[in-house]
Amino acid sequence: MTLSVLKSCAIAGMHAPEVLVEVHIAPGLPAFNIVGLPGTGVKESRERVRSALFNSGYQFPAGRLTANLSPADLPKDSGRFDLPIALGVLLATGQISMPAGQAVERLSRTVFAGELSLTGTLIPVAAPLVIGLSVYRQNTKDAILVLPKANAVSAAHINGLKVFGATTLKEVADFLNNDYEPEYEVAQTQANTLKTVYPCLSDVKGQPLACRALEIAAAGGHGLLMSGSPGVGKSMLAQRLPGLLPELSNEQQLEVCAIQSLVHRGDMVLSRQRPFRSPHHSASMAALIGGGAQAKPGEISMAHHGVLFLDELPEFDRRVLESLREPMESGEICIARASRSVSYPAKFQLIAAMNPCPCGYLGHASKPCICMPEKIARYQGKLSGPLLDRIDMQIAVHPYKGDWETAGAAESSAVVRQRVSQCRQIQQDRQGKLNAQLEAPEVALYCELDADGNKLIQQACNRFGWSVRVMHRVLRVARSIADIKQETRIDIASLSEAISYRQQMNE
Repeated sequence: MTLSVLKSCAIAGMHAPEVLVEVHIAPGLPAFNIVGLPGTGVKESRERVRSALFNSGYQFPAGRLTANLSPADLPKDSGRFDLPIALGVLLATGQISMPAGQAVERLSRTVFAGELSLTGTLIPVAAPLVIGLSVYRQNTKDAILVLPKANAVSAAHINGLKVFGATTLKEVADFLNNDYEPEYEVAQTQANTLKTVYPCLSDVKGQPLACRALEIAAAGGHGLLMSGSPGVGKSMLAQRLPGLLPELSNEQQLEVCAIQSLVHRGDMVLSRQRPFRSPHHSASMAALIGGGAQAKPGEISMAHHGVLFLDELPEFDRRVLESLREPMESGEICIARASRSVSYPAKFQLIAAMNPCPCGYLGHASKPCICMPEKIARYQGKLSGPLLDRIDMQIAVHPYKGDWETAGAAESSAVVRQRVSQCRQIQQDRQGKLNAQLEAPEVALYCELDADGNKLIQQACNRFGWSVRVMHRVLRVARSIADIKQETRIDIASLSEAISYRQQMNE
């Protein structure tokens, strides 16, 4: 045949839309053209494919060769199309011979993605899990995904997907030529998944109220802002939050690893631990929420199903902080570009820390603050009201005044994590989501108060000038406190404690 058609895929955010690679050889002066909106990396594949074929022992046709990547309006980049283009050349020139009926059946359920070196070796491509998940959803149960060997182990974690990990172009050509069933990749067992050890909560001394707030935040998935002078333990507390959270489910592991595979090449090892991201306060908007020429995921997406810790919160650029408002509500971020827009999941738990003033000692018991009032107002004014409204819990962390030798240590992370897991299970059984994710109608349904509770929350709203959004967030926190105590209704004690976690920054 002089025409061959194979399947590959592009990358568009967390999706890998199907791309048909059509290769046609016609008489005429020797030429090699790639059409179908190819990026620079795809255009360069002409030389890689030509050299890879020669060095693998195959002949390159002398006619006019055209490779079409369809659909033409879908942008295509990177070298993942090298492998299907090279195989298309071999099929179109008869160097891979398959009976017509067999070729149609086999090629219709096989997807190829891989970059070629000049020697014909397959080089890992980005986003193997994104490719694998899309292939599994778009094709039948008999679908086969052919990837470089270094990518295949990651994609093999998708149950029901056959993944063939090849090391060379010739190996894939032999697979098609001989029509044999290769040895498909087998995923690592859960026992072998990477496990990170986070520092234990018992390392914290003299901060029982902050540890209690951290447990409540972990139990309900609530955002937490800690304000306090330098050295009181804000960062120490934040670093121990991931150790209080239950392990990721199998589906969540795949989602987290798929996002990471968009940034890192090669084999991705699944981890049961929640991501913990702590970007520097000089991070740009593109670094935090995602962006760039190829719309890569940012820190908020890398923290999906995990913790995003923003230390020295007022030191971040105000525009960068304001960009967090929408994803904090929706759990995803949409990045628009001239030619397309992509969405990435961003269900992160925000933990932030800040000093009460530029010098850090406003309200300190023994160290005087040296900041002018207007300087303090300007510092605290970097955090807008709408942003603060979206942070469920806001507490002041004070220095410990007692004897460190006799200061009681907090409970271990393992003990607290057990309570947090039980609390989260209660929420899943009751409403199918965490308390922090409740919508307004669900707050009215699951956070119902008695007469005394309604009176108390109204008094708090009038005294502090809370918006309806803040009131709902306080009720969600109260629901989490009641769940920790395994109470079906929110009592006055739980509501009062939740109200206390909306500290003003100057208190």
